[in-house]
Amino acid sequence: QVQLEESGGGLAQAGGSLILACAASGRTFMSYDISWYRQAPGLRRELVASINSAGTTYYVDSVKGRFTISRDNAKNTAYLQMNALKPEDTAVYNCAVDSYGTGSYDAWGQGTQVTVSS
Repeated sequence: QVQLEESGGGLAQAGGSLILACAASGRTFMSYDISWYRQAPGLRRELVASINSAGTTYYVDSVKGRFTISRDNAKNTAYLQMNALKPEDTAVYNCAVDSYGTGSYDAWGQGTQVTVSS
């Protein structure tokens, strides 16, 4: 079973940057489809960005041009570079993995808090 460990959350000022990392177990990381979700208090969980095994990316409109998802298959790690942060980016961020190519996530990280102050 794939296990995920997130890191890199914290406190940033508006306009600042943070980078989140999602380290995954497993020998076939390069075949995983990986997504970052976020959930703010009182709101529904939201898909922020995803990257598939071919490197194709998706971003929700609210982060386009500010966030970049990437992966380093040699390190079994995916990243979410967050620039030009806004207070509305404050949320718990989770990475999720579809390791079987089924279209469903089979592993979730524990979550990391991102707080952006104005």
